[in-house]
Amino acid sequence: MKRYPGVSDKVVVVTGASTGIGRATARMLKSRGWRVFPTARQRADLDLLRGEGFQPVELDLVDPDSVKHAAEEVLELTQGLMGAVVNNAGYGQPGALEDLSRSAMRKQLETNVLGTLDFTSRFIPLFRAQGNGRIVLVSSVLGRLVLPFMGAYCASKYALEAIGDGLRMELGPAGISVSLVEPGPITTDFRKRVISETTRGLVIKQSAFAQHYAKELSEPERTYSRPTDIFRKPPTAVARKIVHALDARFPHARYPVTGAAWLGELAIRFVPGRLRDALMVSKIIGREVADAPSPPTS
Repeated sequence: MKRYPGVSDKVVVVTGASTGIGRATARMLKSRGWRVFPTARQRADLDLLRGEGFQPVELDLVDPDSVKHAAEEVLELTQGLMGAVVNNAGYGQPGALEDLSRSAMRKQLETNVLGTLDFTSRFIPLFRAQGNGRIVLVSSVLGRLVLPFMGAYCASKYALEAIGDGLRMELGPAGISVSLVEPGPITTDFRKRVISETTRGLVIKQSAFAQHYAKELSEPERTYSRPTDIFRKPPTAVARKIVHALDARFPHARYPVTGAAWLGELAIRFVPGRLRDALMVSKIIGREVADAPSPPTS
């Protein structure tokens, strides 16, 4: 088994730390002696992080200039002493793939894939020079298993899984560990943010799935609710896995967090694709969509 050396300095940047998993991770790492630089997009969130004693950094992964300036600011604040990067920032664009505009799809990939890789890559030369470092990519069980109406988000997480595997092989010989964390259902505001993204680039009125959107997207608390919600865990459960990926002598390649994440892995391995499709369609799309008349084309 590959043994990765401990990081040279317990300094870490955690992206998307305004709420949920990112905030819980920043707090937990800080309590364990790490010097944490959390990132957020909004001024109000940056102020809240300062109020907790952090030195937050503004970062918008969609904006290449923001990515560049944020990485430079972190390196300046740390004086070139860095141990790890935790990539948690991201969002989910809902909707059937046929209903998504090109710009909506582009933003999904820019944020969850391209911006994440760009930001991470800016720290790799330092990790190579010091002969160690840890990189964590917060992916999703939906990077291994697809849900209808979340195809854009799933595509971004599938890409992130591939990036994690590629980086792990490319950077392992340099003593740099790369781990993927797959949370599953977590008690965060993610589903409420899904609602807020719905009107951005999603054509609803003319969609064959308009009835489904009206039912599922009308209230944030019921957005894409699933039977797997019984496996829901708090953000601290994910934070503990991230801490292990940063502190362990033998960090794992992947960290499924919830029961749903483990079940998803089993489904991928042992349930035939057509059967998985049928189960997803019956549970998520439903007969009311299958039987609905097609909308007018003009």
